Amino acid sequence: MKKSYIFPFFIASITGLSLQNATSTSLTKYHSNEVRNGGGSAPGRTGAPNESNCTACHTGNVLDGSSENDLVVTDGTNQVTEYIPGASYTVSLAMSSNPAKKGFQATALDANDLMAGSFTAGINTSINGSAKKYANHNSTSNTSATPLWTWTWTAPSTDVGDVTFYVATNKANNNGGDSGDQIYLSQYTVAAQGGAGIKEQASPLSAMKVSYDATNRTVILSFSSLFSGEMTMNFVDINGRSVLKNEIGSALVGKNTHKVQLPSDLKAGMYVVHLLVNNNTTSAKVQILN
Repeated sequence: MKKSYIFPFFIASITGLSLQNATSTSLTKYHSNEVRNGGGSAPGRTGAPNESNCTACHTGNVLDGSSENDLVVTDGTNQVTEYIPGASYTVSLAMSSNPAKKGFQATALDANDLMAGSFTAGINTSINGSAKKYANHNSTSNTSATPLWTWTWTAPSTDVGDVTFYVATNKANNNGGDSGDQIYLSQYTVAAQGGAGIKEQASPLSAMKVSYDATNRTVILSFSSLFSGEMTMNFVDINGRSVLKNEIGSALVGKNTHKVQLPSDLKAGMYVVHLLVNNNTTSAKVQILN
């Protein structure tokens, strides 16, 4: 009679595969549910008081997001630091590094850590949660192709004091898993009307940075603006003469980066670049090498 042998290591291998497949199926099911509901994370991952953050699902470092996360609240045109009860505002969020894979979650709470107002999904975003509402990236906006996430915040119907936006972003390493990511946490406060918000800027236009790309013969202008509007760039040489003046498009509220092609007859040398947006100016020096 032929005997059959089942080796212990074979049984262990089958068991291990079963557990691995079960775990993989569980994770796939979890992410599929999130995608089916619009994408993003499960509620309560913003780093707000009594909440976890993205490391509940992603292993990685938790870092200060004050420089990485750029959240701006506007009334449709201009940035605001105070809210009018019951009014609606556009909230935009960008990541400075704009990684290949990324995501976010944000909420808005009063001093008692209760939901302050309500959220409505906008461009590249979805909303989830019950008592507290959470804005998230959607299933198609987690790549560098998405420069901004936006949604609508309707302020509380009555004055509840300062409202704090809690933001968590994920700078993912794009390894196809949930390990090695960097989680950035930040907070932004909008004051009740008559108060003083903490995200005020001293000037409507921040100090501009200008760099030169010799390969493409372009200048890159980087700045932040409290408003949108048409931009005019003026190149001035060391003798104070304007040698190039062009309208170069529209500025957006928040961080801006614009590339400008230089004419072939612009001589090498040091220049001062003046940028004009809605009668507000900012300037910086740049050296053209060829």
